Amino acid sequence: MINKLLKQLAKHLDSFLLACLLITMLVGLFILYSASGQSFERIFSQCINIIVALALMWGAANISPHKLQRMAMPLYAVGVFLLIAVALFGSVSHGARRWLNLGVMQIQPSEIMRIAMPMMLAYYFSRQASKPKLTDFAIGGLLLVVPVLLIMKQPDLGTAILVAASGFYVLFLAGLSWKWLVGGLVTFAAFTPILWPLLHDYQRRRIEILLDPTQDPLGAGYHTIQAIIALGSGGFAGKGWLNGTQAQLDFLPERTTDFIFAVFGEEFGLLGILLLLGVFSLIIMRGLVIASQAQSTFSRLLAGSITLTFFTYVFVNMGMVSGILPVVGVPLPLISYGGTSMVTILLSFGILMSIQTHKTLVAR
Repeated sequence: MINKLLKQLAKHLDSFLLACLLITMLVGLFILYSASGQSFERIFSQCINIIVALALMWGAANISPHKLQRMAMPLYAVGVFLLIAVALFGSVSHGARRWLNLGVMQIQPSEIMRIAMPMMLAYYFSRQASKPKLTDFAIGGLLLVVPVLLIMKQPDLGTAILVAASGFYVLFLAGLSWKWLVGGLVTFAAFTPILWPLLHDYQRRRIEILLDPTQDPLGAGYHTIQAIIALGSGGFAGKGWLNGTQAQLDFLPERTTDFIFAVFGEEFGLLGILLLLGVFSLIIMRGLVIASQAQSTFSRLLAGSITLTFFTYVFVNMGMVSGILPVVGVPLPLISYGGTSMVTILLSFGILMSIQTHKTLVAR
Protein backbone atom coordinates (compact mmCIF):
# COMPACT_ATOMS: atom_id res chain seq x y z
CA MET A 1 0.00 0.00 0.00
CA ILE A 2 2.78 2.42 0.99
CA ASN A 3 4.87 1.48 -2.05
CA LYS A 4 1.88 2.11 -4.31
CA LEU A 5 1.33 5.52 -2.73
CA LEU A 6 5.00 6.46 -3.11
CA LYS A 7 4.99 5.39 -6.75
CA GLN A 8 1.90 7.49 -7.37
CA LEU A 9 3.50 10.53 -5.71
CA ALA A 10 6.70 10.08 -7.72
CA LYS A 11 4.89 9.38 -10.99
CA HIS A 12 5.81 12.71 -12.54
CA LEU A 13 9.25 13.15 -10.97
CA ASP A 14 12.39 12.50 -12.99
CA SER A 15 14.49 10.32 -10.68
CA PHE A 16 17.90 11.18 -12.16
CA LEU A 17 17.25 14.92 -12.16
CA LEU A 18 15.77 14.78 -8.66
CA ALA A 19 18.80 12.88 -7.34
CA CYS A 20 21.19 15.50 -8.76
CA LEU A 21 19.12 18.32 -7.27
CA LEU A 22 19.02 16.67 -3.84
CA ILE A 23 22.78 16.06 -3.85
CA THR A 24 23.43 19.70 -4.75
CA MET A 25 21.10 20.99 -2.02
CA LEU A 26 22.71 18.67 0.55
CA VAL A 27 26.13 20.07 -0.38
CA GLY A 28 24.59 23.53 -0.01
CA LEU A 29 23.47 22.78 3.55
CA PHE A 30 26.95 21.61 4.53
CA ILE A 31 28.66 24.69 3.13
CA LEU A 32 25.93 26.98 4.52
CA TYR A 33 26.59 25.57 8.00
CA SER A 34 30.21 26.61 7.67
CA ALA A 35 29.51 29.96 5.99
CA SER A 36 26.93 30.95 8.62
CA GLY A 37 29.30 30.34 11.54
CA GLN A 38 27.75 26.96 12.40
CA SER A 39 24.27 28.46 12.75
CA PHE A 40 21.63 25.75 13.23
CA GLU A 41 18.96 28.44 12.99
CA ARG A 42 20.11 29.35 9.47
CA ILE A 43 20.24 25.65 8.49
CA PHE A 44 16.72 25.07 9.85
CA SER A 45 15.43 28.07 7.92
CA GLN A 46 17.06 26.80 4.71
CA CYS A 47 15.58 23.34 5.26
CA ILE A 48 12.13 24.94 5.44
CA ASN A 49 12.90 26.77 2.18
CA ILE A 50 13.90 23.49 0.55
CA ILE A 51 10.81 21.61 1.76
CA VAL A 52 8.48 24.34 0.50
CA ALA A 53 10.34 24.53 -2.83
CA LEU A 54 10.26 20.74 -3.27
CA ALA A 55 6.51 20.71 -2.60
CA LEU A 56 5.99 23.39 -5.24
CA MET A 57 8.26 21.49 -7.63
CA TRP A 58 6.13 18.39 -7.15
CA GLY A 59 3.01 20.44 -7.80
CA ALA A 60 4.46 21.89 -11.01
CA ALA A 61 5.58 18.44 -12.15
CA ASN A 62 1.98 17.22 -11.92
CA ILE A 63 0.64 19.98 -14.17
CA SER A 64 0.61 18.84 -17.78
CA PRO A 65 2.46 20.91 -20.42
CA HIS A 66 -0.88 21.55 -22.10
CA LYS A 67 -2.19 23.28 -18.96
CA LEU A 68 1.10 25.15 -18.56
CA GLN A 69 0.73 26.40 -22.12
CA ARG A 70 -2.73 27.79 -21.34
CA MET A 71 -1.37 29.52 -18.22
CA ALA A 72 1.46 31.30 -20.08
CA MET A 73 -0.36 34.41 -21.31
CA PRO A 74 -2.31 35.13 -18.09
CA LEU A 75 0.81 34.63 -15.96
CA TYR A 76 2.83 36.98 -18.18
CA ALA A 77 0.06 39.61 -18.12
CA VAL A 78 -0.18 39.45 -14.32
CA GLY A 79 3.61 39.69 -14.03
CA VAL A 80 3.81 42.82 -16.21
CA PHE A 81 0.87 44.40 -14.37
CA LEU A 82 2.56 43.80 -11.02
CA LEU A 83 5.86 45.22 -12.31
CA ILE A 84 4.03 48.39 -13.34
CA ALA A 85 2.38 48.47 -9.91
CA VAL A 86 5.82 48.19 -8.30
CA ALA A 87 7.08 51.13 -10.37
CA LEU A 88 4.10 53.22 -9.20
CA PHE A 89 3.41 52.03 -5.65
CA GLY A 90 6.24 49.68 -4.68
CA SER A 91 8.04 49.71 -1.32
CA VAL A 92 11.51 51.26 -1.30
CA SER A 93 14.26 49.39 0.55
CA HIS A 94 18.02 50.08 0.37
CA GLY A 95 17.46 52.51 -2.49
CA ALA A 96 15.55 50.00 -4.65
CA ARG A 97 11.83 49.71 -5.39
CA ARG A 98 11.36 45.95 -5.86
CA TRP A 99 8.57 44.88 -3.51
CA LEU A 100 4.81 45.29 -3.63
CA ASN A 101 2.94 45.44 -0.33
CA LEU A 102 -0.34 43.53 -0.53
CA GLY A 103 -1.27 44.14 3.11
CA VAL A 104 -0.92 40.60 4.43
CA MET A 105 2.36 40.01 2.60
CA GLN A 106 4.98 41.52 0.31
CA ILE A 107 5.82 40.02 -3.08
CA GLN A 108 8.64 40.60 -5.56
CA PRO A 109 6.96 40.50 -9.00
CA SER A 110 10.27 40.31 -10.86
CA GLU A 111 10.60 36.73 -9.59
CA ILE A 112 7.34 35.81 -11.36
CA MET A 113 8.87 36.89 -14.66
CA ARG A 114 11.70 34.35 -14.35
CA ILE A 115 9.10 31.68 -15.12
CA ALA A 116 6.46 33.74 -16.94
CA MET A 117 8.89 35.12 -19.54
CA PRO A 118 10.08 31.82 -21.10
CA MET A 119 6.55 30.41 -20.84
CA MET A 120 5.06 33.38 -22.72
CA LEU A 121 7.65 33.39 -25.50
CA ALA A 122 7.48 29.61 -25.85
CA TYR A 123 3.70 29.91 -26.13
CA TYR A 124 3.95 32.72 -28.69
CA PHE A 125 6.35 30.85 -30.99
CA SER A 126 4.44 27.57 -30.60
CA ARG A 127 1.42 29.31 -32.11
CA GLN A 128 3.22 30.16 -35.35
CA ALA A 129 1.98 27.90 -38.14
CA SER A 130 5.24 28.10 -40.08
CA LYS A 131 8.88 28.99 -39.50
CA PRO A 132 9.01 32.25 -37.48
CA LYS A 133 9.57 35.37 -39.55
CA LEU A 134 11.52 38.48 -38.66
CA THR A 135 8.32 40.20 -37.52
CA ASP A 136 7.67 37.30 -35.12
CA PHE A 137 11.09 37.76 -33.55
CA ALA A 138 10.47 41.51 -33.35
CA ILE A 139 7.23 40.91 -31.43
CA GLY A 140 9.00 38.35 -29.24
CA GLY A 141 11.76 40.88 -28.58
CA LEU A 142 9.17 43.47 -27.54
CA LEU A 143 7.54 40.98 -25.16
CA LEU A 144 11.00 40.45 -23.66
CA VAL A 145 12.18 44.07 -23.49
CA VAL A 146 9.17 45.54 -21.65
CA PRO A 147 9.48 43.55 -18.38
CA VAL A 148 13.29 43.63 -18.50
CA LEU A 149 13.28 47.45 -18.63
CA LEU A 150 10.76 47.58 -15.78
CA ILE A 151 12.99 45.33 -13.67
CA MET A 152 16.12 47.35 -14.49
CA LYS A 153 14.29 50.51 -13.43
CA GLN A 154 13.81 49.13 -9.89
CA PRO A 155 16.90 48.72 -10.15
CA ASP A 156 17.62 44.97 -10.05
CA LEU A 157 20.32 44.17 -12.58
CA GLY A 158 20.81 40.57 -11.47
CA THR A 159 17.17 39.58 -11.96
CA ALA A 160 16.98 41.60 -15.19
CA ILE A 161 19.91 39.59 -16.59
CA LEU A 162 18.27 36.27 -15.70
CA VAL A 163 14.87 37.27 -17.13
CA ALA A 164 16.54 38.59 -20.28
CA ALA A 165 18.55 35.37 -20.60
CA SER A 166 15.46 33.18 -20.21
CA GLY A 167 13.70 35.08 -23.00
CA PHE A 168 16.75 35.27 -25.25
CA TYR A 169 17.21 31.50 -25.12
CA VAL A 170 13.64 31.01 -26.36
CA LEU A 171 14.31 33.39 -29.28
CA PHE A 172 17.53 31.55 -30.07
CA LEU A 173 15.96 28.09 -29.91
CA ALA A 174 13.04 29.30 -32.02
CA GLY A 175 15.48 29.93 -34.85
CA LEU A 176 16.82 33.47 -34.48
CA SER A 177 19.56 33.86 -37.10
CA TRP A 178 23.20 34.17 -36.06
CA LYS A 179 23.40 37.21 -38.36
CA TRP A 180 20.91 39.05 -36.16
CA LEU A 181 22.69 37.95 -33.01
CA VAL A 182 26.05 39.21 -34.24
CA GLY A 183 24.41 42.38 -35.57
CA GLY A 184 22.77 42.96 -32.21
CA LEU A 185 26.07 42.57 -30.36
CA VAL A 186 27.82 44.97 -32.73
CA THR A 187 25.01 47.51 -32.34
CA PHE A 188 25.12 47.18 -28.56
CA ALA A 189 28.89 47.72 -28.59
CA ALA A 190 28.47 50.78 -30.80
CA PHE A 191 25.90 52.29 -28.42
CA THR A 192 27.95 51.57 -25.28
CA PRO A 193 29.19 55.19 -24.97
CA ILE A 194 25.56 56.35 -25.08
CA LEU A 195 24.32 53.70 -22.65
CA TRP A 196 27.12 54.32 -20.12
CA PRO A 197 25.67 57.60 -18.75
CA LEU A 198 22.25 55.93 -18.42
CA LEU A 199 23.58 53.41 -15.90
CA HIS A 200 23.19 54.05 -12.20
CA ASP A 201 26.28 55.20 -10.34
CA TYR A 202 26.63 51.89 -8.52
CA GLN A 203 26.33 49.96 -11.82
CA ARG A 204 29.11 52.00 -13.43
CA ARG A 205 31.18 51.52 -10.30
CA ARG A 206 30.78 47.74 -10.53
CA ILE A 207 32.14 47.71 -14.07
CA GLU A 208 35.08 49.93 -13.07
CA ILE A 209 35.83 47.64 -10.13
CA LEU A 210 35.69 44.61 -12.45
CA LEU A 211 38.55 46.12 -14.45
CA ASP A 212 40.60 46.96 -11.36
CA PRO A 213 39.23 46.00 -7.91
CA THR A 214 42.36 47.34 -6.19
CA GLN A 215 41.34 50.93 -6.96
CA ASP A 216 38.98 50.74 -3.95
CA PRO A 217 40.18 47.77 -1.86
CA LEU A 218 38.21 48.72 1.26
CA GLY A 219 35.07 49.84 -0.56
CA ALA A 220 33.54 48.69 -3.83
CA GLY A 221 36.40 46.29 -4.59
CA TYR A 222 36.38 44.61 -1.17
CA HIS A 223 33.94 41.82 -2.07
CA THR A 224 35.85 40.80 -5.20
CA ILE A 225 39.29 40.96 -3.57
CA GLN A 226 38.27 38.85 -0.57
CA ALA A 227 36.49 36.30 -2.79
CA ILE A 228 39.56 35.92 -5.02
CA ILE A 229 41.77 35.49 -1.93
CA ALA A 230 39.43 32.79 -0.61
CA LEU A 231 39.35 30.88 -3.90
CA GLY A 232 43.12 31.11 -4.35
CA SER A 233 43.95 30.06 -0.80
CA GLY A 234 41.91 26.86 -1.21
CA GLY A 235 44.53 25.38 -3.51
CA PHE A 236 43.91 21.95 -4.99
CA ALA A 237 42.26 20.09 -2.09
CA GLY A 238 41.08 23.01 0.07
CA LYS A 239 41.60 23.81 3.75
CA GLY A 240 38.89 21.46 4.91
CA TRP A 241 35.30 21.87 6.02
CA LEU A 242 34.90 24.61 8.67
CA ASN A 243 38.56 25.59 8.26
CA GLY A 244 38.27 28.42 5.72
CA THR A 245 39.91 31.49 7.26
CA GLN A 246 38.25 34.07 5.00
CA ALA A 247 34.78 32.93 6.08
CA GLN A 248 35.47 31.89 9.67
CA LEU A 249 37.36 35.10 10.47
CA ASP A 250 34.62 37.21 8.90
CA PHE A 251 36.69 38.69 6.06
CA LEU A 252 34.32 37.51 3.31
CA PRO A 253 31.04 39.51 2.99
CA GLU A 254 27.72 38.03 1.87
CA ARG A 255 29.22 34.60 2.45
CA THR A 256 25.90 32.78 2.92
CA THR A 257 24.30 34.22 -0.22
CA ASP A 258 26.01 35.69 -3.29
CA PHE A 259 29.57 34.76 -2.26
CA ILE A 260 29.03 31.28 -0.84
CA PHE A 261 30.98 29.84 -3.78
CA ALA A 262 34.12 31.52 -2.39
CA VAL A 263 33.57 29.69 0.92
CA PHE A 264 33.15 26.42 -0.95
CA GLY A 265 36.31 27.00 -3.00
CA GLU A 266 38.41 27.84 0.03
CA GLU A 267 37.31 24.80 2.02
CA PHE A 268 37.17 22.19 -0.76
CA GLY A 269 39.66 23.61 -3.27
CA LEU A 270 39.86 23.02 -6.99
CA LEU A 271 38.94 19.35 -6.55
CA GLY A 272 35.68 20.23 -4.80
CA ILE A 273 34.88 22.87 -7.41
CA LEU A 274 35.37 20.34 -10.23
CA LEU A 275 33.07 17.86 -8.48
CA LEU A 276 30.43 20.55 -7.97
CA LEU A 277 30.73 21.57 -11.62
CA GLY A 278 30.30 17.90 -12.51
CA VAL A 279 26.95 17.72 -10.69
CA PHE A 280 25.83 21.01 -12.25
CA SER A 281 26.83 19.62 -15.65
CA LEU A 282 24.74 16.49 -15.09
CA ILE A 283 21.72 18.66 -14.27
CA ILE A 284 22.25 20.76 -17.40
CA MET A 285 22.81 17.72 -19.64
CA ARG A 286 19.67 16.05 -18.31
CA GLY A 287 17.71 19.22 -18.99
CA LEU A 288 18.99 19.37 -22.56
CA VAL A 289 18.06 15.72 -23.09
CA ILE A 290 14.54 16.47 -21.85
CA ALA A 291 14.35 19.44 -24.23
CA SER A 292 15.52 17.33 -27.18
CA GLN A 293 12.86 14.68 -26.44
CA ALA A 294 10.01 17.14 -25.91
CA GLN A 295 6.92 16.36 -27.96
CA SER A 296 5.79 19.88 -28.80
CA THR A 297 7.30 23.20 -29.82
CA PHE A 298 6.12 24.81 -26.59
CA SER A 299 7.70 22.10 -24.43
CA ARG A 300 10.96 22.10 -26.39
CA LEU A 301 11.44 25.86 -26.21
CA LEU A 302 10.45 26.05 -22.54
CA ALA A 303 12.64 23.12 -21.47
CA GLY A 304 15.62 24.48 -23.38
CA SER A 305 15.21 27.95 -21.87
CA ILE A 306 14.88 26.61 -18.31
CA THR A 307 18.03 24.52 -18.71
CA LEU A 308 20.14 27.25 -20.30
CA THR A 309 18.92 29.83 -17.77
CA PHE A 310 20.09 27.51 -14.98
CA PHE A 311 23.48 27.44 -16.72
CA THR A 312 23.41 31.25 -16.73
CA TYR A 313 22.73 31.27 -12.96
CA VAL A 314 25.81 29.14 -12.35
CA PHE A 315 28.06 30.96 -14.83
CA VAL A 316 27.17 34.47 -13.63
CA ASN A 317 27.59 33.65 -9.93
CA MET A 318 30.90 31.84 -10.35
CA GLY A 319 32.07 34.52 -12.76
CA MET A 320 31.37 37.40 -10.39
CA VAL A 321 32.92 35.58 -7.40
CA SER A 322 36.09 34.78 -9.37
CA GLY A 323 36.36 38.36 -10.66
CA ILE A 324 35.67 37.85 -14.37
CA LEU A 325 32.16 39.39 -14.24
CA PRO A 326 30.75 42.39 -12.36
CA VAL A 327 29.03 41.80 -9.02
CA VAL A 328 25.33 41.75 -9.94
CA GLY A 329 23.71 39.95 -7.01
CA VAL A 330 22.98 36.53 -8.52
CA PRO A 331 23.03 33.65 -5.99
CA LEU A 332 24.61 30.26 -6.64
CA PRO A 333 21.59 28.07 -7.50
CA LEU A 334 20.60 25.41 -4.94
CA ILE A 335 23.59 26.38 -2.76
CA SER A 336 23.11 29.99 -1.61
CA TYR A 337 20.83 30.75 1.32
CA GLY A 338 17.41 32.13 0.43
CA GLY A 339 13.87 31.00 -0.20
CA THR A 340 12.95 33.07 -3.25
CA SER A 341 15.74 31.75 -5.44
CA MET A 342 15.20 28.18 -4.24
CA VAL A 343 11.46 28.29 -4.99
CA THR A 344 11.96 29.82 -8.45
CA ILE A 345 14.62 27.29 -9.46
CA LEU A 346 12.78 24.21 -8.22
CA LEU A 347 9.52 25.40 -9.75
CA SER A 348 11.37 25.59 -13.06
CA PHE A 349 12.70 22.07 -12.62
CA GLY A 350 9.18 20.91 -11.73
CA ILE A 351 8.06 22.22 -15.13
CA LEU A 352 11.00 20.40 -16.71
CA MET A 353 9.91 17.16 -15.03
CA SER A 354 6.36 17.70 -16.23
CA ILE A 355 7.62 17.99 -19.81
CA GLN A 356 9.57 14.76 -19.39
CA THR A 357 6.98 12.62 -17.65
CA HIS A 358 3.78 13.69 -19.43
CA LYS A 359 4.11 11.77 -22.65
CA THR A 360 0.89 12.89 -24.32
CA LEU A 361 1.12 14.94 -27.48
CA VAL A 362 0.41 18.62 -26.93
CA ALA A 363 -1.17 20.74 -29.61
CA ARG A 364 1.01 23.37 -31.20
